Amino acid sequence: MKSITFEAALFDLDGVVFDTEPQYSVFWGQVCRHYHPELPGLENKIKGQTLTQILDAYFADEDMRKEIVLRLDEYEMAMDYPYIPGFLSFMRMLRDANVRTAVVTSSNVPKMECVYKAHPDFLHLFDSVLTAEDFDESKPSPDCYLKAAQKLGASKDGCVVFEDSFNGLRSGMAAGMAVVGLATTNDADAIAPLCDIVVPDFQNLKMEDCLHLLNNHSAS
Repeated sequence: MKSITFEAALFDLDGVVFDTEPQYSVFWGQVCRHYHPELPGLENKIKGQTLTQILDAYFADEDMRKEIVLRLDEYEMAMDYPYIPGFLSFMRMLRDANVRTAVVTSSNVPKMECVYKAHPDFLHLFDSVLTAEDFDESKPSPDCYLKAAQKLGASKDGCVVFEDSFNGLRSGMAAGMAVVGLATTNDADAIAPLCDIVVPDFQNLKMEDCLHLLNNHSAS
């Protein structure tokens, strides 16, 4: 059997690159309790969904939607963007191995401007950053990961997707790529059926683990 080459690593943003999910839980907890007190725990149900998906499902009123978007924009400007443990070391390892890298996020350009302000070096970490504006369909559609691979000139068999949300994991799997699930947002047992392996963060993830994953995925 031919060995598969690790061509590209494709990363979701929140809960994968940045440990921001606790901050979003606070924001959406406040919003959901204010607008939907009859739906306790709604902030947990909507985890991993895009803003458009959340608004369409639970906030139909146009004035309400505008208010929420404005509050979210203000909130994201003041957020911290701490890296997931081990992420920067993992990125250096990928660079040393000439593995191409991309962020594949449902976040929009204004949100990314907040990220760039917090981390001026962020764009230098990746070969490409793809945002919501680049995709025709939201996760769990495979559209975003297939476009990312195409932009990097990588085959789907040579890509590893790193995701934390249910919709993101489904997107990577639907793209036919090897998927690493990070148990940063949801329990490991809950995401295990939607990925090839589960890790708590990047601290113990090695190049040989990724190569082994790619070859096992190709053989399955």
